[in-house]
Amino acid sequence: MEVQRPHAVCIPYPAQGHICAMLKLAKLLHHKGFHITYVLTQLNYTHIMKARNFLPLTQSPTFRFETIPDGLPSRENPDTALDVADLCFSTGKNCYAPFMELIQRLNSTASDVPPVSCVVSDTVMPFAVGATQELGVPVVLFWPLSAVASLMHIYSPHLRDKVTKNKDVISGDYIIDWIPGVESIRLSDIPTTAWSTDPNDPFIDYIISEVASKSYKASALIFHTFDELEPQVCKALSSMFHRVYTIGPIPMLLKGLPESDEIDKIECNLWKEDSTCIQWLDTKNPKSVVYVNFGSLAVTDPEKLIEFAMGLSKSMQNFLWIIRPELISGDWSTILPPEFMDAVKDRGFIANWCDQERVLNHPSVGGFLTHCGWNSMVESMSAGVAMVCWSFFADQPTNRYCCCSQWRLGLEIENDVKRENVESVVRELMEGKKGREVKKKALFWKERAEVATSVGGSSFLNLDKLIGEVLLSGGQHFPNGV
Repeated sequence: MEVQRPHAVCIPYPAQGHICAMLKLAKLLHHKGFHITYVLTQLNYTHIMKARNFLPLTQSPTFRFETIPDGLPSRENPDTALDVADLCFSTGKNCYAPFMELIQRLNSTASDVPPVSCVVSDTVMPFAVGATQELGVPVVLFWPLSAVASLMHIYSPHLRDKVTKNKDVISGDYIIDWIPGVESIRLSDIPTTAWSTDPNDPFIDYIISEVASKSYKASALIFHTFDELEPQVCKALSSMFHRVYTIGPIPMLLKGLPESDEIDKIECNLWKEDSTCIQWLDTKNPKSVVYVNFGSLAVTDPEKLIEFAMGLSKSMQNFLWIIRPELISGDWSTILPPEFMDAVKDRGFIANWCDQERVLNHPSVGGFLTHCGWNSMVESMSAGVAMVCWSFFADQPTNRYCCCSQWRLGLEIENDVKRENVESVVRELMEGKKGREVKKKALFWKERAEVATSVGGSSFLNLDKLIGEVLLSGGQHFPNGV
């Protein structure tokens, strides 16, 4: 038994983007000498096993997987998209007891692992805070979002009081200028999961009572960003909480560490990756392909799918489009027009899922049409790839706003998407003056991210500070506070 190793239990929110971000953070901690227990819900584990053709997850004696139930009823069609609110309610209600049982079992009956010394939990799994208070070990909440989007969720109680209950707020153009670190922002650019027009919205109740409030009870908070990207917001968060650590981009931090083939190969994909898309990319000229992916949770209708398809076709650009099974109800090939299918034969490739980091870092990729999920934004920035932004929900509108208006490494598509707009924006990104400008900015931010994650950089140092100041604190629980 490796009693010398500290033992971190890592538990992500059960959605693909959150799973990937937490897995990379767990790998960082493993590189730093931690024994890792990575906790999946049983529903996710089932999806991952299916995607792997039921081959066991790659594990090592010091990096292991465990499962707990999420309380969701079994679904007739497992390929239908999950409702984010239902998933939060279910995990919040049903995961505490099995999570406690798991940690107690690790501590008392698992003779081949060290005792649990800390917990790193997704902030949307706040039941972990209560569990660790009982156990007397530090708990760190991980916000796998931008700092500004995280701040908006923390300010959910104020948004309800000042916006939702304000009868004069009638437009998404309403300006909010009273949140620390944010000069001004339109209501329509705030995360849809941070406020609601309904003052009794049960999901916002959950965000306020569980997510926002538990942030003050955690030992520390991790934000997946770097100081130079969001300096004023990071400063505001540091003034609100005693222990704040900006650690990002995590993919870059991982690349800077010595390779560990056994651990680095561990993946938790809910869909099977199509490696043939890489072979297709190999046949294309440098910077000639638009990569299109709307993430792991978004759902769209046939009309919008057709508009995107025809816009891509008319742009005359090469494109790699990821259409996962849940993106649309039905078979996309029977929905899309024949003229688009003709374009796919010559200039396009469609796959169910892919290794996104590998795709974004491929020399043939020259742009990314994205839904603006934070993982996608971070991975694109890390690869120096400029974006075309079309947001759906949650933190995506905020990410779109920051990408296009603040950091200026993306171009925006209107929410009411039309093929003409898709065509013109994609063509502009790949061939136009604005495209050259945002590509230059993308390379600028890649360079700044490299500085932050290199030896002596802010994120590099913050990771070591997190470990020394909190995760190795000898079992003491240090709650945050104002």
